[in-house]
Amino acid sequence: MNNFIFENKTKVFFGKGCVSEYLGCLSKKYQTIMLAYGGGSIKKNGIYDEIMAVLKSQEKKVIEFPNIMANPTYAKVMEGARLARENHVDMILAVGGGSVMDCCKAISLAACYDGDVWNDFWAHKGIIDFDVLPLGVIVTVTGTGSEMNGGAVITNEDLKVKTGRDYPACNPAFALLDPTYTFTVSKKQMVSGGFDILSHIMETYFGEPNENNVSDDISIALMKNVIHNLEIALENPFDYNARSNLMWDAAMAENRIIKLGKNTDFEVHQMEHQIGAYTNCNHGEGLAVLHPTYYRHIYKYGLSKFKQFAIEIWQVNEAGKSDEEIALEGIDALEAFIKKLGLPTTLKQLGIQDDIDLKAIADSCNIIPTSYKPMTHEEILEIFKECWN
Repeated sequence: MNNFIFENKTKVFFGKGCVSEYLGCLSKKYQTIMLAYGGGSIKKNGIYDEIMAVLKSQEKKVIEFPNIMANPTYAKVMEGARLARENHVDMILAVGGGSVMDCCKAISLAACYDGDVWNDFWAHKGIIDFDVLPLGVIVTVTGTGSEMNGGAVITNEDLKVKTGRDYPACNPAFALLDPTYTFTVSKKQMVSGGFDILSHIMETYFGEPNENNVSDDISIALMKNVIHNLEIALENPFDYNARSNLMWDAAMAENRIIKLGKNTDFEVHQMEHQIGAYTNCNHGEGLAVLHPTYYRHIYKYGLSKFKQFAIEIWQVNEAGKSDEEIALEGIDALEAFIKKLGLPTTLKQLGIQDDIDLKAIADSCNIIPTSYKPMTHEEILEIFKECWN
């Protein structure tokens, strides 16, 4: 395994009823709380009322920050930062999925920084040598794993750039994970979020070292768990065991544990981020379109790992087949699973219009140097064209 340093300061409270049981004590030392959320679904499903009841019982001053969009923008981040400063907020409480959590991490930083936030921390990797606003999260949509890291993916609409950074200083202080909070999410959101979990694990798994290591063994177990429980939840979205497993799978995929000692390959995420920056498409669906085609471009360069993936995850029979045939059968099995979930498999199915400038999107993608086969912008364009229909 490669050398590593591990840190994760987020304290997790997991299980049914954890919000009403623990939120009061966790917010006790804060007086003015910014309650941030998305389009308002938490007001329809009762989650908002439950949270407000706890905060009101402690006589907290609550500043609401609603309407955080699916792909949070830099403008929204700065709006939240201004609101936090103007109202002397001393804690942010993010209620929602990855978009809400990501936006609030960026707000927690921006509210305490006087310089150019985008240039100093998103366009370029910065150093946080100041205290950010304390952040707590309550997860209502499973997928990104944003609840246990400092990562935030933000879209700069003016520049048409979607960029993610992970700053340990921006880790939530606490995360409340009640699987029943995810029951009211639409099947489309559940499935696309579930595939996002699988994508995170695959993009960590498909990287050196190729020798047996703890991180890869955990990733194999997690991938099996995601696939199994996503199939169950597809049939019965209210299966608590399946939804609780998926919720913890998401956190485990992105709490840095499976990345320890690893090179990772998040090129597909970079490609999807830029498609999202130009089209605002669904993140998990975009990943589903790109993954099989991308893997067919790189599998020969990480053949032993792709062979293991086929055998361990998809139970591909090795008899009478070459390593390449086994690896390709595994990629085919991944594509079949994507279709089984009802996810799109082409950019046209994703809703991308014919007049989109694929070359401009490809040219704007970041290149991941630790891929088994680092891309060129020309090859990314080839992948986009192969994914068209």
